[in-house]
Amino acid sequence: MSSQAKCALVLLFVGASLTGAHSPADDPGNAQQTLGRGYWVDPSTGLMWTAKDNGKDITWNGAIKYCRELRLAGYSDWRLPDMAALQPIYDSRVEAPGLAGPRKKQRDFTWHVKGNLFLTGIQWSSNLVFGDRGRPSGYAYYFDFNSGKPDEDQKGYADGKRALCVRHPIEK
Repeated sequence: MSSQAKCALVLLFVGASLTGAHSPADDPGNAQQTLGRGYWVDPSTGLMWTAKDNGKDITWNGAIKYCRELRLAGYSDWRLPDMAALQPIYDSRVEAPGLAGPRKKQRDFTWHVKGNLFLTGIQWSSNLVFGDRGRPSGYAYYFDFNSGKPDEDQKGYADGKRALCVRHPIEK
């Protein structure tokens, strides 16, 4: 898809959102379309999200690297999102299909994430936890799209943690 066509698509989504109509990206029946395209553009922020996370346990440093090296939809400026980007795409009323559980025994699971994003675990954020002296503590924050709550864990601990990547808003 050309960059002009992508811009037109984003403008269509944003225009539909502003007029009160439901965007195709917000339609629960559109999960296959989001996955097929490989990304979702949040109509309220313009942020472009990968349609699915990396699909396996990953450390925080691995998640940073995964997003930095991602090449998708003609873009190479993907990054691990911060909490300010992750929290607004949580919606307790939304039920997006995904997976949960240990990698070898994952089961169908419903996550409360907008855009029909396909998640397989909880998502690392780029935010570090700082100690009482203002230095990084070796911990980083993650966001759970089941409970809608952030928490923190050791950066080297990968069990159940995933990388969902985001890029800056599409230019209009």
